[in-house]
Amino acid sequence: MAINPIILILSSIYFFLPAYIANMAPIFVKKWNFLSSPISEKVFGSHKTWRGIIIATFAGAITFLVQQSLYQAGFIQLSIIDYSDFPFYFGALLGFGAIIGDLVKSYYKRKEGIPAGKKWMPYDQIDFAIGGIIASCIYYVPSAGVVLIILISSPLLHIASSMIGYKLKLRNEKW
Repeated sequence: MAINPIILILSSIYFFLPAYIANMAPIFVKKWNFLSSPISEKVFGSHKTWRGIIIATFAGAITFLVQQSLYQAGFIQLSIIDYSDFPFYFGALLGFGAIIGDLVKSYYKRKEGIPAGKKWMPYDQIDFAIGGIIASCIYYVPSAGVVLIILISSPLLHIASSMIGYKLKLRNEKW
């Protein structure tokens, strides 16, 4: 049976929602003083904090718990996995992987001498997706089609969410 490509795209994005939310979460709490010190300003830059790692991981877990609740309530149309068979920490794993992917990119960005906040295409748009996909594989390996969709759609979603953050005055740059 052929899978509707639109449903496959939406299902892939829905599956990866904990990583997407985790990647966006730190900007919403950037003014909190909780664990706001940089992990290592020299290695990662001043904007990579312990707060960001904790909030991203927590946001991934909460997002996954919401997906589990929706699944148990009958929302299964976009489900690639059986959410009732997965532990809540799968969402935390996706969130942690996403933020670690961003951290790894920041390391290489500093190593290349690129200042914090300066664009580094395409890595700024894909880093978290690669990290989340790798982390997912610890517990579940998504199909090649799902991975491809995530890798293609993530930069587009990253740009769109950055523009929204700019409009909400949460970001200084449009993307």
